[in-house]
Amino acid sequence: MTIETPFWRAIAVYRFCSLGYAAVLVVEADSYGNPGPAWSVLVLMTAWTVFATYAYSRERLRGWPLLTADLVVTAACLLSSIWVQGFDGPHGAMPITATWVAAPVVAWAVYAGRRAGAAAAAVIAVLDVWLRGVGVLDLNTVPVNGAVLLFLAGVVIGHVARLAKQAEARMQRAVELEAAGRERERLARGIHDSVLQVLALVQRRGAEIGGEAAELGRLAGEQEAVLRELVRTAPRPFSAETADLNEAVRRHASPTVTVATPATPVDLPSQTVAELSAAVANALDNVRRHCPEGTRAWILVEAEDGAVTITVRDDGPGIPEGRLEEAERLGRLGVAQSIRGRVAALGGRVTIVSSPDGTEIEMVIVAP
Repeated sequence: MTIETPFWRAIAVYRFCSLGYAAVLVVEADSYGNPGPAWSVLVLMTAWTVFATYAYSRERLRGWPLLTADLVVTAACLLSSIWVQGFDGPHGAMPITATWVAAPVVAWAVYAGRRAGAAAAAVIAVLDVWLRGVGVLDLNTVPVNGAVLLFLAGVVIGHVARLAKQAEARMQRAVELEAAGRERERLARGIHDSVLQVLALVQRRGAEIGGEAAELGRLAGEQEAVLRELVRTAPRPFSAETADLNEAVRRHASPTVTVATPATPVDLPSQTVAELSAAVANALDNVRRHCPEGTRAWILVEAEDGAVTITVRDDGPGIPEGRLEEAERLGRLGVAQSIRGRVAALGGRVTIVSSPDGTEIEMVIVAP
């Protein structure tokens, strides 16, 4: 059951109560010399009330076709007052539908918010004022209290319904976060008791043995740092459409790579995040390949003024002048394709600044 279900139930109760009120008015009204047409309209209103109550209770039937039909049928019943009461009826008399006409207004408001509720109220209110003026739309002589109440109902109920939906969505996200947090804590305990301890042991023993074992120990230490970052990162609800760039970039952290990201998530399309993360990985791979062992690197993520900037900087010896152009001519397209090509495909730009003190690669894209 969703948060909307109580609203639809309340609308169903209102439909039947207002239908009963309309029947009482027909019984007691003196303006119906021939009650036959009036009862015919009441039968139609009853049939539509039963059908609409059933249809709105089924989520698969709930939509704009049903809402439009609801408004059209209600407007037709309202206009039938011309046939039932005639143009010679009492000035300002209550239409045969009475308060039953508010049901589609409330339904539109609950389904699509206050603007839709106001639009439905405008349609019903104009017809109501026109009928009460016996074919004349004159706001100076016709009571408009009903029209004002319709607008208020449409706007207020639509606003409350929208707030309720937002609250439900936030509650769902909170439940997902809590469940993900518990699962992450469970996995973290298992990883800490097994994988992390083994990686730490490999790193320590590799350093003690030296030689090729030291390289294995260094790699084990890097993976240990990555796993610790994954365990530490706060979980967020999964979305197939978007991803947090911060989480993707933090996975590149290691003893020699420092990552700095904004405190709030940087949500981008999942494909964009994947491409940027791959570009960062390629930049770090170049540092490992072409810089002395132990060279440090820093990754900085910034999101402001509608743009996202990722800066990868290292303290290596820099790129010799003309090396990038030469590599591209020789078919080694790491920087040209894996970094520049990826960012260009996202509509961004790459700036590379190199000196004997290090290299800085800046990737900038416009946030969607």
